[in-house]
Amino acid sequence: MSNDFDIIEQIAPDMIQVIEQRFRIMRNIYWNQPVGRRKLSEKVNLTERILRSETEVLKQLNLIDVSKIGMSLSEKGLSLYSDLEIVMAEQTGNRVLEKKLASKLGIERCLITPGDSDTESKVLEKFGEIISDILSTRLPDGENIIAVMGGTTMATVSRCMYKLETPERHNIFVPARGGIGETIQTQANSISATMAEQTGGEFKVLYVPEQVSSETYELLLHEPTVQRVLELISKSNVVIHSIGRALHMAKRRNMSASDLAMLSNNGAVAESFGYFFDKDGEVVYKIPRIGLQMKDLQKIPYVIAVAGGKTKARAIEAYIKNAPKQTWLLTDEGAAKQILKEETL
Repeated sequence: MSNDFDIIEQIAPDMIQVIEQRFRIMRNIYWNQPVGRRKLSEKVNLTERILRSETEVLKQLNLIDVSKIGMSLSEKGLSLYSDLEIVMAEQTGNRVLEKKLASKLGIERCLITPGDSDTESKVLEKFGEIISDILSTRLPDGENIIAVMGGTTMATVSRCMYKLETPERHNIFVPARGGIGETIQTQANSISATMAEQTGGEFKVLYVPEQVSSETYELLLHEPTVQRVLELISKSNVVIHSIGRALHMAKRRNMSASDLAMLSNNGAVAESFGYFFDKDGEVVYKIPRIGLQMKDLQKIPYVIAVAGGKTKARAIEAYIKNAPKQTWLLTDEGAAKQILKEETL
């Protein structure tokens, strides 16, 4: 339900205010029933005119009973109030946690889904739905170019997205990088294709390895098919990417034992876009790569970082020190509470 509130808030923030205000009125009626309008007006800090309008709506919905001695919750109102107490407590807690996390990380917004994806695979599936909700409400009409990174988290996200295409809006999904020699399902090409299929959009492929020699890099840049996709990537107005644990990602990239030792000795804890970061967000190593670069993110309007699980907390905090301010972080309670451990204990 808290995620439903997030969706509603994005498209109709005034609706959330109405729900919260009516809940507050019902709560004060419950606490003081039977209660007159003047006393209730003082309790909820609303003018009698506004309160009269709101209580009339509640009466028409059969949620309150009005008599000579005052207002009280009806049987239907009592039942709804009990349910609302649980929902509003959860919503308030989640929103406070999200705002606290966004403030700590210094980014535009955080969205927190219940659970811990380290132990609950369904949490990652929920990420796909939430990203679809974000894009559905924030993408402008016209053509959008959405650059997508690879990885196991992104693969799960891509399979759980839903239709975004409309008569007024067309989305082109492009891989933000070449392949990294891992299974095809987790490469950016495959993930952008799956996202396009799930959402009804279009996709382009980048048939180049992510890591190449400088000589090969120069040759590839002159290939017409590569140039066309790189041009699209440069025009992206949305980027969706994950954040990885440094040594885990280094092993997935089949880096040498000496490179692994170097990363470990330099305290690398996070990886994203081919950059490895220590706990302070300092870059300790960078892989030469074809595709989107970290510096490119500054000019992209919509940047969505996706990472969950308690074990990724350090990686998230390290990477976000370099993230553009317009970043939205989609994470779960496991990671969020670990990052905010000192504040929440």
